[in-house]
Amino acid sequence: MNTVYFDNAATSWPKPEETYVAMDHYSRAIGGSPGRSGHRLSIESGRVIMNTRETLSRLFGIDDPFQLVFTKNATEALNLAIGGFLSPGDHVITSSMEHNSVMRPLRLLESKGVELSVVRCSSQGELDLQELVSAVKKTTKAIFLTHASNVTGTIMPVKKVGEIAREHGLIFCVDAAQTAGALPIDISGMNSDLLAFTGHKSLFGPQGTGGLYIRKGLEERIQPLMAGGTGSRSEFESQPDFMPDKYESGTLNTVGLAGLGAGAEYLLRKGIDHIRAREIMLTQHFLDGLKSIGAIHIYGPGDASRKISVVSFNLDGMTPSEASFALDEQYGIMSRPGLHCAPAAHRTIGTFPGGTVRFSFGYFNTEEEISYALDALQQLSRQGQ
Repeated sequence: MNTVYFDNAATSWPKPEETYVAMDHYSRAIGGSPGRSGHRLSIESGRVIMNTRETLSRLFGIDDPFQLVFTKNATEALNLAIGGFLSPGDHVITSSMEHNSVMRPLRLLESKGVELSVVRCSSQGELDLQELVSAVKKTTKAIFLTHASNVTGTIMPVKKVGEIAREHGLIFCVDAAQTAGALPIDISGMNSDLLAFTGHKSLFGPQGTGGLYIRKGLEERIQPLMAGGTGSRSEFESQPDFMPDKYESGTLNTVGLAGLGAGAEYLLRKGIDHIRAREIMLTQHFLDGLKSIGAIHIYGPGDASRKISVVSFNLDGMTPSEASFALDEQYGIMSRPGLHCAPAAHRTIGTFPGGTVRFSFGYFNTEEEISYALDALQQLSRQGQ
């Protein structure tokens, strides 16, 4: 049986060979603890981290690599941005298409006195900019917005939202968990003050890696999530106040960051535009093929250029879990059913509480796999009738 992996929105797989080689090389040939010793292996370990910081900065258009803080994933980065910045009495705006990595920290702070406005999106997952503007108040402090939905794939107008944030003197945080490595990202072009990302999706790194870009000067207003050893200013018992050490307590996942750096280098060599073009082609091939299957319901934009390579759908006569299980057991196709950690998004598109089946394609998928999946869905649609 074929093994067809369509769950890249959860974790990309496979990775480029360079990712595996870099992690193996670090583990076998370096292995030292970065910033904790003066010997050559510790110094080389620190160089690995700096190289990854610089590579990601080139990818995102960040002028100063030290404004990029490493975390274990986008969730931690968003918790730092949200929990470290907002205070009781602040008002914050987000959209109804957010992942729980945004919604849950905001709801937690709402219970502690932060006021939250959720701008409802369309059934296609699209944001109404006028509704966003109407939600701004005198007490509004920030806007938190996904760059693209992990449910419908809908790409949000982050550049225009960034302009709105600038006009109203608001901090703008972009959740790029689904787009870092999949879409071109330019920090200054999108007027983003904060950018959270994860390494294990389209950046081709391993799990346990991610980060947060913090606009220079804004770190003075964001408290760290935790304090501890940083390898710097060890003579003081107070937390360092400079970047990135202020937010990087504890030994970093250096082997993971070695892999993340290699994945980012691979993206720079291939070119994000090339990656994007291929994923648009694969997604549109799938969307066009679904039109001939009458017993299937598709959610989100039908134009692949308006979305990332994520397609959510349901089959008549089958729950998402039943369909996803059958795809795996009968055809070897890996997908993700359910609510995708984004219940607000499913309420928005009308699929709560059952959710959808989600296919998410990656650079290493093929047209042949798409055609095979379309044949499988055609056969499953007959079983559900």
